[in-house]
Amino acid sequence: MRSSDIEVRRKPHVACIVLNWNGGRDTIECLNALSGCAYPSLTVIVVDNNSTDDSVARIRAAHPDIPLLQSGANLGFASGNNVGIRYALEQKVDYLWLLNNDTKPADNALSALVDKALSDERIGAVASVCYYANNPSMVQIWAGGRANLWIGYTPYSTQPRTDDWFHWLNGTSLLVSVKAIKNTGFLDERFFLYCEDSEFCLRLRKRGWKLAAAPTSIVLHKVSASTGGNRLLFDRYSTASTLLILQLHSPAPYLAMSLFLLVRFAKRLLRFRFKRCWSVYLGMRDYVRTLSASPNFVETRRPFLAAPATKDTQREADR
Repeated sequence: MRSSDIEVRRKPHVACIVLNWNGGRDTIECLNALSGCAYPSLTVIVVDNNSTDDSVARIRAAHPDIPLLQSGANLGFASGNNVGIRYALEQKVDYLWLLNNDTKPADNALSALVDKALSDERIGAVASVCYYANNPSMVQIWAGGRANLWIGYTPYSTQPRTDDWFHWLNGTSLLVSVKAIKNTGFLDERFFLYCEDSEFCLRLRKRGWKLAAAPTSIVLHKVSASTGGNRLLFDRYSTASTLLILQLHSPAPYLAMSLFLLVRFAKRLLRFRFKRCWSVYLGMRDYVRTLSASPNFVETRRPFLAAPATKDTQREADR
């Protein structure tokens, strides 16, 4: 085999997908960090989920060379990332790097992910180790966690684990093989926020793909940028998503969903958190609405590219 062929195999083409919704400042900081990425074969793609602020203008002015797709609606995490995934697949990439916009990856973060992925052809996804951005010495999530599909409990690890320990990987910084995507399907678009990464990983494992951690892939994460730390929103979205994941993957879905709701309501009632009980109810209602929708792994919604930055948008970005 020629040395040039070996070199190509060592450096597969990676597309990094960064999803934005009203987070222009965070997204620009993330893109600034990516500009220092040491990995040589990287394409960065931004997907804007119909922001209502000036995010598009700011991002295009700060990084006019980066493709910026506009979804046309706030599609949520799964559907928004799928917009970027479909676009990336048209570019004939080998791996997809899903990266939260409120992160700052180390310069070698992607290289470490790719090295781990190439160590075993059956690895379908690899996750980074995330640290708190406001406390960079403290681990937020060490790559991923486990899933108790009897009660809907999905604890994550904050310490090193062997690869076979993981049931799911953290979607904050997740490298996915294109072969695995084509074999397993895209992110399930019935999930709006939370658990979509867990459900995807459970599907990967069912198809025989391995999950892995890259201990030297370090990413700083601001945490909860999507909901702003709002516990009412968290309760609503996480309730709907957990019920859906139990329906799809629990060995006894109706029993598991009942136990999950019993525990969730009991904890909030005992602490007199009645507003949060109402949020759990709203999450139940959202889940019921998903029952009429089919799994949407191959949906054909087409994004459109944002207009190039102009002097006017540059002025808006500089305000």
